[in-house]
Order: sequence, then structure tokens, then C-alpha cells
Amino acid sequence: MQQGTIAFIPPRYGPDVVGGAEAVVSETAHGLAARGWSVEVLTTCASDHYTWANDYSPGRTVDGHVVVHRFPTVVNDPHRDRDRIGGMILAGQDVPIQDQQLWMNDGLRVPELWHYVLDNAHRYRAIVVAPYMFWTSFCCGQIDSGKTIVMPCLHDEPTAYLDLFQPLVNGAAGVWFLAGPERDLAQRIFHVPRNNELVGAGVEAPESYQPERFNQTFGIDGPFAFFAGRREWGKGWTELMNAFAFAVSQGVDLKLVTAGVGDPAIPAHLAGSIIDVGFISEEQRNDAMAAAAVYIQPSEMESFSRTVMEAWLAGTPVIANGASDVVAWHVDRSHAGLTYRTPTELVECLRFVATQPAVAKELAGPGRQYVLDNYAPERVLDIMEETLLRWTLPIDEASEVAS
Repeated sequence: MQQGTIAFIPPRYGPDVVGGAEAVVSETAHGLAARGWSVEVLTTCASDHYTWANDYSPGRTVDGHVVVHRFPTVVNDPHRDRDRIGGMILAGQDVPIQDQQLWMNDGLRVPELWHYVLDNAHRYRAIVVAPYMFWTSFCCGQIDSGKTIVMPCLHDEPTAYLDLFQPLVNGAAGVWFLAGPERDLAQRIFHVPRNNELVGAGVEAPESYQPERFNQTFGIDGPFAFFAGRREWGKGWTELMNAFAFAVSQGVDLKLVTAGVGDPAIPAHLAGSIIDVGFISEEQRNDAMAAAAVYIQPSEMESFSRTVMEAWLAGTPVIANGASDVVAWHVDRSHAGLTYRTPTELVECLRFVATQPAVAKELAGPGRQYVLDNYAPERVLDIMEETLLRWTLPIDEASEVAS
């Protein structure tokens, strides 16, 4: 039964986009469309979050049962104010609201998207924006706050504490959280609306895995640790490189295989120990998860950590940065991984996997059931759909209330 039209507004959308929030938005959009909702994605023409270049053509396309509207980005060059003010924010300085607003508008902007939402908000039963810190969420999420659901994908980072984002979250019709610690953090920072729900994110279990195919395709021999994601400092990449170099120097017999986007910049002396396979397909990533002796999640900045769930579905244990409250929460609840706090602890975790592979494999045992019990796509969609029906009104009823 047709319940109304939902608009999702992510900063990027497409098969070549790597990002946890973007993946959740895409899968939720398609999941709700399969349940009979009319779903539109309003997004940019960009695929790269470094340059925000307009890689896609603007206009309307159809992706399965989802209608996609793309709008061109406008990026200031050389955005001196954003760099200057961004440095103040990262340093924890007190930044006046005027500078916060300048920072937000002196980088990525999408004026045509804003005008489109302004002109068409009345058509939507709900407008879902994610993640919180992008211009697309900040500006479009306040056009019709009474029907806006924010999926903040919140991290404990300096930008989260800016006064700038208070109206977006506090004034929303509802808030979807991906994990318990994310909601706890939001409640410390914002006046979170009563309409908030821990929805999680749906993770589909692959029908099968072919780990040997991955090893053969990329010429990998012997046990390896795996990392998949954005190779950048904010995701713990530099710390992982340094810790793995230390592990190699300590004689840990384990390679590191990495996949994703961004320049890995692997040091020459680690060329034989670190194998980068670049951007790979979803099928190849699934096979890699199954082939790996362990999956490493070095990032502190996680609001859900989809790759950890994919590792557990594949029967692979996880080593995670304990500084991430969210991932530590998952590990504690699932009993399917290890956490570390220092490079030395990470090295010892790797040594354990290398020297006791059978025991490490057993450690992963509860992980698959944890994901199936908590993050099966249908379960997550049930919660999201229930909140949509409870928090928002059909267009005709909303019109009567407004009048």
C-alpha cells in the first residue's frame, strides 16, 4: 500500500561511492521502495568527497524503484576561510557563530538542490538527511523541519559541538541512531527530540563466499589481516600503517591486505608486507572478508561500522580500536573480537591471530548470529517504517493540520 513519498538527501550516491552513511541511505531507500513507498534520492553530481567534482550528469534518473535527482556542486576555490576556521574548530577553539556559518558555506554548496527542496518539500511525507555535518544536511534539513528525520551518523569530534548544528538536530521531526553510544553522545550534546529511535543499519548476508577466488585473483599467499575503507587519517589509516610496520619489525607473520579509496601511500620498506588491491566490487570484498584471518577496524570515528558486520557474517574475527565507543560496544555485545588501545596492544592482537589461527577463528563464532539477530535488513526496515508512520503524517492529513 502506498504510504507516501520519502526524500533521502545524502551528499553522494552511486555504485562507486564509498561511505558508511551513503551505504545505509542507499539500502534504506531501496528497502522502503520494495515495501511500496515512493522513494526519491536528492543528491549531488559528485562521487569524490575530496574534490566534490561533478562526475555525474545533473537531472533525473531511475535506479531500480528509486528516483534519483542530481544537482551540481559549487565549490569555492581556494576556500581560505573554511581552512582557517576549520583549523580553529579542530583545535577546540571557541568559534563565533558567524564564523561557523562562513565555514559551512565556504566549501561544498548545492544551491539548486536547496531550491528544489524549498519548492518541493510539500510533496514529501518525510525528508531524511544524513550525515549531519554536510551542507546538504545542514541547509536542506531545516527547510521543513517538521517532516525532517535526521540520521546524524555522529562521532565524538569537534564539529559535533558547534552551535551551528543545534537547530538541525533539536528541531527535527525525529532522529534515527545507528548504535547505542551514538545516541548517548547525541544526548550529551543536543536536546534530542522525544521522537528518536535506535534503528541500526541493515546488513545483507551474502549467499556464498569464495575466499580462494579472492586469493587467486590478487595473487595472495598465506594468512592476512584485511582492512576495507577510506585510506585517510580520519579513519585511522596512518596509525594502522605505523602499527603494522612495528608488527613486521617484531616478526609477526601476517600480511596486511587493504582495499578502498584514497592514496594508501605504502612505505617502500613495507611493499612486501602490505598488499593494496584498490577499489574492489562488493563480491570481491565479501570474498576478502572470508579469506582474511582477521579484519582490522582502526578508526575511532564510527557511528556503526558496516565492515565489522560484514567480517562477522563471513566468520572472521575483528580487531578494533577501543577508542571507538561504537565498535567497542559491538565487540562487547557480540563477544566476537578484540579491542586495543595502543599500537603495542594492536601488535599483540595480530601476533595472537598469526600464532593461534584456530583459536582466533573460534573467537568469531558468535559474530554472525549477532549481526543476523540485530541488523538483518528486514528487522531494521521494520523499525524505520514504524517510526515513519508514527512520526509523520500523510500529505493530505499534514495539509489539514497546516491549514
